[in-house]
Amino acid sequence: MNQKNTEKDPGRRSSDRKQAFGGSNLVWSLVAVAVAGLFAASLFSNGQKVQLSYTDLERLIRAAGEEEDQTGSPRFVEVITGETAKGSPLVSRFCSINDVVIGAFEVTGTLRKVPLPGGNGRGGLRPIDDGRLKAGGNAQGEQLRFQTAKLPSENSEGQLSKLLDLNKVDYRYEDPPSPWRNWMPMLVLTGLLALGFFLMVRRLGGAGSPMAFGRSRGKMYAQEDLGISFDDVAGIDEAVDELREVVEFLRSPEKYQVLGGHIPKGVLLVGPPGTGKTLLAKAIAGEAGVPFFGLSGSDFVEMFVGVGAARVRDMFQQAAQKSPSIIFIDELDALGKTRGSSVVGGHDEREQTLNALLVEMDGFGSNSGVIVMAATNRPETLDPALLRPGRFDRHVLVDRPDVRGREAILRVHVLNVKLDPKVNIEQVARITSGLCGADLANLVNEAALLAARNNKKSVGMEEFNEAVERGAAGLEKKKRVIHEDEKKRVAYHEAAHALVAYSLPNTDPIHKVSIIPRGFAALGYTMQRPEDDRYLLTQSELESRIQVLLAGTIAEEMVYQDISTGAQNDLERASEIARSMVMDYGMSQLGRVNYRESQRSPFLTGGGTDFGPTRSHSEETAREIDEEVRRIIDTSIVQVRQILQTRHTSLESITSRLIEAEVIDGNDLREIIETTSGKPQLVPGTTAEHRAGTAQTPNEVEDDQSTDAAAGQ
Repeated sequence: MNQKNTEKDPGRRSSDRKQAFGGSNLVWSLVAVAVAGLFAASLFSNGQKVQLSYTDLERLIRAAGEEEDQTGSPRFVEVITGETAKGSPLVSRFCSINDVVIGAFEVTGTLRKVPLPGGNGRGGLRPIDDGRLKAGGNAQGEQLRFQTAKLPSENSEGQLSKLLDLNKVDYRYEDPPSPWRNWMPMLVLTGLLALGFFLMVRRLGGAGSPMAFGRSRGKMYAQEDLGISFDDVAGIDEAVDELREVVEFLRSPEKYQVLGGHIPKGVLLVGPPGTGKTLLAKAIAGEAGVPFFGLSGSDFVEMFVGVGAARVRDMFQQAAQKSPSIIFIDELDALGKTRGSSVVGGHDEREQTLNALLVEMDGFGSNSGVIVMAATNRPETLDPALLRPGRFDRHVLVDRPDVRGREAILRVHVLNVKLDPKVNIEQVARITSGLCGADLANLVNEAALLAARNNKKSVGMEEFNEAVERGAAGLEKKKRVIHEDEKKRVAYHEAAHALVAYSLPNTDPIHKVSIIPRGFAALGYTMQRPEDDRYLLTQSELESRIQVLLAGTIAEEMVYQDISTGAQNDLERASEIARSMVMDYGMSQLGRVNYRESQRSPFLTGGGTDFGPTRSHSEETAREIDEEVRRIIDTSIVQVRQILQTRHTSLESITSRLIEAEVIDGNDLREIIETTSGKPQLVPGTTAEHRAGTAQTPNEVEDDQSTDAAAGQ
């Protein structure tokens, strides 16, 4: 189950990112402009003033009081205002002090800067020996403001005012400064910094953000944001048909309300991981055209008390304002585990969050027009109160697809893949039994990557077969160096698996036998591919599987009179099948009784609070079960040893071919066995039916049925 085209995650829409990014940039730009303006104003106010010492100020005041000569030239004063690049003093000439303001800490006013000697003689001022200026043209000079710090003595202000009065210089006292004038820049800067900090905290968000404790983490998506419909869903037609009714109710609720029906409160999607539960929920929202709030169960869980319940209430409040609407909670088991199962007691934060969810879904203050959808792959852990009618009314199974479903899913995923004309999608679907939608999507992608790695212009069946083998057995390790003795032992081991699987009835056909290491620990593998999906297994089929698993270690014992650790996984799987036959399926001499220890979840009704397994049989019965499991294994070993002894020539031929070529496909295996085994033989444990009207000897009967069994492989 998947989309036709790769869609962008609605939770990360480009429009949202642009909007958030643009708004944030505007605010931060305003902050930067304000700070820059304050800084520039400060520089401008201080940068145009001449700093004078108190002594120079007194000299300028006295010079202003002296009478001008007949030419009307003012008297100037030379002041050292700095140093040149060579370290010599920088001298400036000032005159005409005026508009003096006596402040609390400083004295300010205006004066004129006189050009230095060395002018062109046509218009500037030239000095005379008595410090006066002769007018040769313009005698105004540049007008500047000055600044002088007041003396700390108590009488300095009175002495200064007397000096100004004596020399007839205009002056005034500064008005008392306004407190707002002094504090305004600091207040503005502080406000801007506080605003910036607030915006930064909001943008950080995340778990534990102090600005969003009680706010829901759910995101609302519109229909155009999702862009998903039921046409984009493939492989689970039954689940789609079950949910079309919900969409129809959201579109035209009056159709059902006239008859007295009401919309389901909740829909629970149950199924293995990767089957498309989340995509199906998005398709419902896209088809219905209503607001869709999506979030995960873990978004409600927080370490702070009361936060989860507050988020639940806020989520339903938002959904009610947009009703009709859909709330989708992914991974519901993170939130909805049964109450009382926690080791910390019955009042932990998660339980309070669950209580809030139960009340919102079906309480006195229930919200109409809000459908709650949830998905989980662990329904056994959910609280029974969640699963009752009135909350999650409808349970929809989203199971692994069958062969037709896999074909439909594959056709969706290969739309944007350049396929070789010889690719048979139906055949690929048949060899991928048990895979879900996510697995098939990865399969198609892996095949495309393999084709690109091999510099091919299209994806062929070879790449699909290799992708299937990679998913089942792992990556090939062609460069791993294996000792010749180990390589030969592995060849005998895998040859025995293939020979017994070919010889036994009710086994899947052999696809490939390889002694090339794959995955983490597999030094070789025998791959069988079912021709069709199987939902039931007979006792004879299970026994055949046990015998195929045991064939490898029996061959090592026969050839080397010793066994290796390579059969560990085979023995584990064979023992588990045998134990399931005895305890679960009643396929043993102990009768048609289920002896399996109770697997009832403690989270379901009647489970109680006892988390330990409950055994329904005695110690004596447990001993009989172990003996019966061992009997099944021992019987299978006898039958496997007989097959390998009877077809020892075929075993040697397959082993030699494996050592030489390292890989054998199903057709080569069939040719080797039929060439070296002579007449087909009936394997132990099988029976043959006499054909009506035909007299046959026992050997002929065995030959005929074995031929039919072999042909069916």
